[in-house]
Amino acid sequence: MTTEHQGTTRRRFLTGAGGAVGALALRPGAAAAAASTGKYVAVLGGGVSGLSAAQELAERGYTVTVYEYYDVLGGKARSMDVPHTGTGGRRPLPGEHGFRFFPGFYRNLPDTMRRIPFPGNANGVHDNLRSGTEALFAREAGRPDLHFPLRRVTTPPAPGDITPSWIRDQILSVLDLGSRLPANEAAYFADRVLVHLTSCDARREDQWEKTSWWEFIRAERMSEEYRTLLGIGQTRNLVATRAQIASTRTVGRVIIEALLLWGLLGRGMDGDADIDRVLNAPTSEAWIDPWSAHLRSLGVRFVLGAQVREVLYAGGRVTGVRVSARDGSDERTVTADHYVCAMPVEHARRTWGAALRAADPQLARCDALQTDWMTGVQFYLGTPTPVVHGHINCLDSPWSVTAIGQAQFWDVRNFSKDYGDGRAHDCLSAIVSEWDQPGILYGKTARECTREEIVEECWAQLKDALNDSGKTTLTDTDRLGWFMDPAVTGLGGPDPQNREPLLIHPTGTLYNRPSAKTAVPNLFLAGDYVRTDVDLATMEGANESARRAVNALLDQDGSNAERCRIWELYRPQELEPLKRIDEVRYRLGLPNTFDLG
Repeated sequence: MTTEHQGTTRRRFLTGAGGAVGALALRPGAAAAAASTGKYVAVLGGGVSGLSAAQELAERGYTVTVYEYYDVLGGKARSMDVPHTGTGGRRPLPGEHGFRFFPGFYRNLPDTMRRIPFPGNANGVHDNLRSGTEALFAREAGRPDLHFPLRRVTTPPAPGDITPSWIRDQILSVLDLGSRLPANEAAYFADRVLVHLTSCDARREDQWEKTSWWEFIRAERMSEEYRTLLGIGQTRNLVATRAQIASTRTVGRVIIEALLLWGLLGRGMDGDADIDRVLNAPTSEAWIDPWSAHLRSLGVRFVLGAQVREVLYAGGRVTGVRVSARDGSDERTVTADHYVCAMPVEHARRTWGAALRAADPQLARCDALQTDWMTGVQFYLGTPTPVVHGHINCLDSPWSVTAIGQAQFWDVRNFSKDYGDGRAHDCLSAIVSEWDQPGILYGKTARECTREEIVEECWAQLKDALNDSGKTTLTDTDRLGWFMDPAVTGLGGPDPQNREPLLIHPTGTLYNRPSAKTAVPNLFLAGDYVRTDVDLATMEGANESARRAVNALLDQDGSNAERCRIWELYRPQELEPLKRIDEVRYRLGLPNTFDLG
């Protein structure tokens, strides 16, 4: 084993087809954005949180090296080339882990995107975002679909005019748009939303964090329509967490309040952003590649194909990190002044040894954090098939399938001329969120299926939702090919694996999420599992955690550099008096004013 200091020349792990590891000196970047601090930071992980931390640090004069497991950057956010599909000078067909979604309530990540230069864009890669204007909640077997326009309220209330009765009316009006909810159940759900909206922070972090969304909205006592639309559709289909176990605090605060309610009202949004936004090209083209180029210009170095084996601890500090090529060869120890652990929690916690865990008990609590599978399948179609100008939620799908037609948003691309062999004109990007329920085609769960069976089952569930009795949207003859995230392996065998699962939010998750600052003075955590105000496994949470980690590092260094700005979720001032009343009631052991049981 060799040892090298962070500031010395690097070698880049490159794993070829034969498993050989080559060495390549990294090109030094352009001049840093600020005068050098003389301090070195090792960022472990090149996903959204790692790249966000690298940018903030480089802009403040730190010398940064990012160690990434894959040969490309971006983590789950990256797009991938479908091998051997590009001909005639076209790029390969674009694949991905799953479609990228940038809700309007994201504000930390959009700020970073504005600072990533992109040719012709005044606001950097942020100008590559496009708005989805509608959402389709598709039903099976010809049942009427729910088609929602995603536009802000045209005459939003003036500041101070938001009242519980006004909010209740808005919720009821949305629920009346084509759903078959019984009136009494719609009214009950509106009242439950009011309970959460007016609950104080202490009640949310105790009572509602310990209560599942299913229990909170009394789903078990309601109709199948209620359970499907307001239980499963708001949890499993959107964040891969079952409503029966999902924390009410997380679902209520992020999905119901920030995404839907305040999004429709245009409160707490990224400027004049709409609720639903996507990129205008494959993710790596529109965002990740320009980002990595910008970071290199700031002097950030990247070591790709590097697997972090262990974060070494002694004498009260991290003393180094053991890294190797992915096949275990060429192991060495890298050292730095500070370390930002920005790997997904399921990988990060494997690198924390007993001594390090003993130094900060919150690291050990990360073992209790849970993940589940939420993986994408892309279908390449011979006919442009946008379906709806936004996202599709197949409400009755046993595998909780969601999807989006991508080519309609890629206004800077001509899909058939730019990708593949010229035959494909669209990409319907779908996500399978439920891997443990039997499908409609083979009667098997997704985990039990082969890769090909998953594709056929997903396609069948999409057709079941989108091909109404009087309309055929998807045909087998129009489907030219498909791509599925290669991170899922061993399908059809006894032990399928997924290297890129998603953090989920069962009740009590909040108590096990660590802070960005640890008890070890030169170790900081970044990732969507770190405790943030967003409180949901998202790219926004990953970016916010990186900002918190950098701020903690600057504090530890006694730096006079400007701290990273952190935007928190919108809190309407109109409801603060009701929350203060609820705080008193909570301390007295009384229910929320609107909680009528």
